[in-house]
Amino acid sequence: MAKERSQYQKNVISRYYENLDNIMLSKLQELVTELYLADSKAKQDRLWERVEKAMVKLKIKPAMIEHIMSQRSVTVLAKNLEDWLKASKK
Repeated sequence: MAKERSQYQKNVISRYYENLDNIMLSKLQELVTELYLADSKAKQDRLWERVEKAMVKLKIKPAMIEHIMSQRSVTVLAKNLEDWLKASKK
């Protein structure tokens, strides 16, 4: 049997989805740092999978996602992330 959510819970969920873009951008910033510090190929592969999922949630154009994922360059990701952060503050 499904339990009804309280008004407080509904508000928390609503605010989460309202701020999902900012949350994903912050997550990408953390992932860039982790990629710079990753010491093994396996760890980098797992991090790049998380990067791809975050970009999909941000609704980045598929061509851009494909370009970044084919390059697998932290520098390219960081530069694009910088642009996305600037665009989100407007």
